[in-house]
Amino acid sequence: MDTELFPRSRAEVAPGAVHLPDWLDAGRQRELLEACRDWARPPAGLRTVRTPGGGTMTSRQVCLGRHWYPYGYAHTVVDGDGAPVKPFPDWLGDLGRRAVADAFGGGATAPYDIALINFYDAEARMGMHRDSDEKSDAPVVSLSLGDACVFRFGNTESRARPYTDVELRSGDLFVFGGPARLAYHGVPRVHPGTAPRELGLTGRLNVTLRVSGL
Repeated sequence: MDTELFPRSRAEVAPGAVHLPDWLDAGRQRELLEACRDWARPPAGLRTVRTPGGGTMTSRQVCLGRHWYPYGYAHTVVDGDGAPVKPFPDWLGDLGRRAVADAFGGGATAPYDIALINFYDAEARMGMHRDSDEKSDAPVVSLSLGDACVFRFGNTESRARPYTDVELRSGDLFVFGGPARLAYHGVPRVHPGTAPRELGLTGRLNVTLRVSGL
């Protein structure tokens, strides 16, 4: 926002966890949103994720490169329509490597090959969890589009405190690796109606890039 009393700047939320506000400009946000809309279409499109205990996640998800399901990866949408997962585009991998370079001053050690795209409406949440199904310790890259949210970044031992709440807005980048790679994190709240009007998105999209190591 141009009217910020205290302009937002790069912040190290924890060792290995970096928040870069407004990393994506308005044009790049629109491009990424249009790509997400294409990826969300069936087959292998946006789906509701069901947990082994019979519950459902309130955010909806589509995957690229490999399909994530609780708790593993597959080449097809094994918990949905069974279609082959959509390919992971090279340009998205380039974006991931640039994100790591901007956050840490160095490149990723392996190419990004997986994306998980979660859509949050006004009521959606994400419980505290760890991204631990990969065989690589490369940093996780998280990009936000649309409504702002409270992003809760915790510790590596449990879902409980200590944790830090960070406001993520459209265009923000959050990268976590090194000692923070397996930290618990979640989204306890979305702020509806806060998306940039010119983006044309109701709700929040989170694009998470990972290196599978598989």
